[in-house]
Order: sequence, then structure tokens, then C-alpha cells
Amino acid sequence: MRLAVVKLHCAVLFAAAFAVLANAQETQKLKVYVYPDEAYTFVDGRAIGPGNRTVKLPLGTHNLIVANYGFKFFQQDVALDSGKPTIVKVNLEPSGGDVSGPFGRIQLELGALSLGDAGDHAVLLNGKTANYFVGHIDEFNNDIGWHQELVVPPGNHKVTVTRRGQEVWSGTISVAANQRVIVNISNGSQKVKDWPRGNELKSLHRFSAGTASTTVAVAPVSSEISASPSRIDCGQPSLLKWTSAETIDADISGMSPVPVSGDKTISPKQTTAYEFTATGPGGMTKSTATVDVNTAVQSSLNATPAEVRYRKIGDKVIESGDATLSWSSSNADQASLVPLGSIETRGSKSVPMIPTQTSDGPVDETVKYTLTATNACGGAETKTASVRITGSIEPIPEVLLKSVYFPTEYPTKADPSSGLLKSQREALTTLAAGFTKYLEYDPGAKLTLSAYADKRGANSYNQSLSERRVQRVKEFLVYQGIAEDKVDASAFGDDKQLEKSTVIELQTQNPERPPETRVQNFRATWLAYNRRVDVVLLPTNRESLKFYPNSSPDSQILWQSAKPQLSAIQQSQ
Repeated sequence: MRLAVVKLHCAVLFAAAFAVLANAQETQKLKVYVYPDEAYTFVDGRAIGPGNRTVKLPLGTHNLIVANYGFKFFQQDVALDSGKPTIVKVNLEPSGGDVSGPFGRIQLELGALSLGDAGDHAVLLNGKTANYFVGHIDEFNNDIGWHQELVVPPGNHKVTVTRRGQEVWSGTISVAANQRVIVNISNGSQKVKDWPRGNELKSLHRFSAGTASTTVAVAPVSSEISASPSRIDCGQPSLLKWTSAETIDADISGMSPVPVSGDKTISPKQTTAYEFTATGPGGMTKSTATVDVNTAVQSSLNATPAEVRYRKIGDKVIESGDATLSWSSSNADQASLVPLGSIETRGSKSVPMIPTQTSDGPVDETVKYTLTATNACGGAETKTASVRITGSIEPIPEVLLKSVYFPTEYPTKADPSSGLLKSQREALTTLAAGFTKYLEYDPGAKLTLSAYADKRGANSYNQSLSERRVQRVKEFLVYQGIAEDKVDASAFGDDKQLEKSTVIELQTQNPERPPETRVQNFRATWLAYNRRVDVVLLPTNRESLKFYPNSSPDSQILWQSAKPQLSAIQQSQ
């Protein structure tokens, strides 16, 4: 409790100073006529006094308030200029109904300040502005026969007594039901007495005045606040609504100030309790509404299929697949998917499965995807999904291209399947296996066969002989699984003979060194080189090696100039 005692000579000095100030400036009189007679005038926030008043004020605009509890307060800006006095007539209208108990009473006495004082001190209850005015001391200062009483709701009340712009006394008074608290504002002393009349009262008019009696019954403040819905997900709205009665000032934590009644859409990021405080002459009330914010994020992430095959040959991907990532999240406003980056909070995406491995060899990798969903309220959840990549990275298959050699005059017309000896079959078998794998790399690849005969014999004979040779090689390749349309065959008879110089060079480069007898009989070697079928791989145009198979067990039969016996051919096949 704070006690401020203003002595009589201080009041006199203040009045004199105000008069000097008014005389130092050009002034004008403001005459205020009021109803009811007890109504109190405030000018520029300063308490002037009850009843009709004449106030000398500097020229300019001044704020005028005429107040009486139980009536609608009057407030107006009044402009004063030099000339005649300004007259304002105020007829206050009653406001509010009766006030119900329980009741307590506050009795205010001037004490030592009463000497030469009219008791026109304004009494403010639970606030410092004119809006909290409930009366003046002369209405609340005795209990001798007449009722001069300030009736209040039980509780703690902060009373402020002010006069002519000066706060005379301020303090908190605790009032219980059916009790009277007597306060001497000259020294702040308080006495508590029973007040039997309070127990008899059921309700009172807010303002009652008679001869030497006044009763002011102050209504209690009430308030209520609610939130709908009271539980929300992050980012969702809730409607905050509040009402109050008998309220001058209203406050909501984090939103001040607010109207005494109203509503507002809110979207808190965490569970928040909104405390509504309503203050009026009848005291202060607090009510609370809590908005429970669900910050939890729920999310899911799936990857299908769980395993994808991958195969690459050389620079070409032969087999690959995609995985479909599907995700969803609720109560989230942002999402990211590593390694893809920012995404919508729900959706799906087809992702090609490509291994990081670049070297040849088996492939077995696992790609991990991590979904993180968050919201502005601090909620987060992480989910993972994996896709396994299996398969291989292979070099371009080697196609071993070797020219195929035939014995003299084979295959025969009578037996077109003869003459393909074991060593040459093996070479063709290796060629077919390599070409079959090569087709996985290049399905458009083909083989071109070109058959020849040595220059002995008639041209027509040699042409037929070369045709039988190329046909025999093609049939063998088809038998090995090569599609017929993948092999083109041409026969040239004894055209395009290898030059002897070319044969000498081939012999020099040939890793299989010939026996001495073949070196000495070069003509037979030259003829043997021209009894062949060459192979070309398309579209690369890579040609078969023309090295003679000098070291093969059947090379002597292939080399000899004379036509071998059929039995020897059959034995070598």
C-alpha cells in the first residue's frame, strides 16, 4: 500500500500555481452543467469536481469527461477560443441494471485533510483513468443515519483518490462480504467492522442519491474465453472468442490490447494457454482457453520393386529397370527425399536404378532413400526405403574371327557336308559362341562369309567348289545356333587370289610357325592359303585372321596339294 498525504497548504499552493499559469496565458471559461447533480467533471484527465462547474482554461482544445457510476459517461473534445465562455450541458443517461450481492463496503474519510476541504476528491476503483470513476469522497465518508456508501464485490480493490490532477492517496483494500472497511486517506489507516446491512441486501441500484445520502453499488467484472477447436494440427486455425461484462480494459496474453469482447482466428505453433484478463471498477477477472497443438508428423515411404536387375555390355545398357517411390505425410508442410531433394508432402516418382559402379564385374548395390517430413511447429519424422541393384557390367564380347580352310577339292559335289575338318570346326564353334554373346551387345550385328578356291581347275568348277565351301560354313554356324538371316554368304571361285607376297607376309606374322617342308614347297602353301572362307563382322567390318593353322593336327591334310582320300577326311572330321 502506498500512502500519499497532501497537506492543506500544498493544495493551496497547487491552486495558486494553476491560477498563475492560467493568468499567464490567454484563457477562457468552460461552464459545464450536469445531470445528475452528483456527476463529476474531468478536464484533460484531471479531476475537477462534482456538480455544475466553471473552469478557466487556456485557449485550445480540451478533453471533457463527465462521469457518474450507473450512467453512460460523456466524453467530448471542446475547442476554446477567445470570446465568450463556452457552455456544455450534459444530461447523462442511466446505464446497466441492478447489482446483485454478495456485497462489501468501503468507507473513505479525509481525516486530517478534511480541514477546509470540500471532499470533492474523485475516487477511482481498480484503475487510474476517468473510466474507473465510481464517485467522490463526499459520497462515501460517513455512516451516521444516512447511507453514504461505496458498495463493492468482495475481494481486493485498488483505490485511487485524485483531485485537480494530483493523486492524493492510493492503496489496496481487502473487503470481505458483509464487512465495512474504513480508510483514513490522510494516514492510510484502515479499520474493519461488520456490516449487517450487507447481509440484508439482495440487489442494489448502481446509483442512488437522496438528501445527504448516496449509494454506489459497483458491479463485479465477469469474463469468458473459449477456443474452437481446442485441439489442432500444426498450421490449422482455431477461433478464439471472448466476452466480458463491466469491463474497461481487456488483455489477452500475447495479443494485447483487445476489445472487451471479440474473436480472432489464431494458429499457434505450440500448445498455448491464452489468458484473458478483464478489468473494470468491479475488479479483475482472469479466464483461460488452451489450444493444444499436435506437432507430431506421420509419414511413410515405400519403394517397389525392392530389387532391380541391371546389365551393361560395353557402352550399352542391356537390362535396367525403374523403382517407384511412393510417400505420404500428414501434419507436415515441408518434405525432402534424399538424394532427390525437396518434394511435395505426398506423391510418387519413378526413379531409374543405375549403379555407381563403372568397372567390369558383378553388380550388387543398395540405394537408400530417406524421407524427412517437417512442420513449422518443430515436428519431424524420418522414414527410409531401399532398392537393391543386382546384375553385371561386362566388356564387349570378343568374337574370334579366323578364316576357315578346306582340303583340296572339298567339299565334294557328291558329299557337300565333307571337308570341314576338326580344327576348323573348333574355330567355327568358338566364333559362333562369341558372336552369340556379341548379339546381346549389338542385336543388329551380322556375319559375312566369302569363300575361295585355289586357281587350279576350271573357273566354273572353282565357282561351284567355293559355293559348297561357303554353304558348308553357313550350315555349321546355323547348327551352332546362329540365325540364318544373321549370316550372308558369297562365293568368288578362283577370283581374288591372295598374292604370293601377301602369303609370305602372313607366314612371317603367323604365330604358328610352319614345318620346313612347307617353307620349301611355297607353291603348295600359297595354294592352301587360297582354299578358305573369310569372315567379316558387321557393322564393324572387322575381318578374320588369315593365319594358316600350321600347328593343328589336321593341318597336313589341309595343306597337301593332292586331293586327300575320303577316309582321311572322314577320320579328321
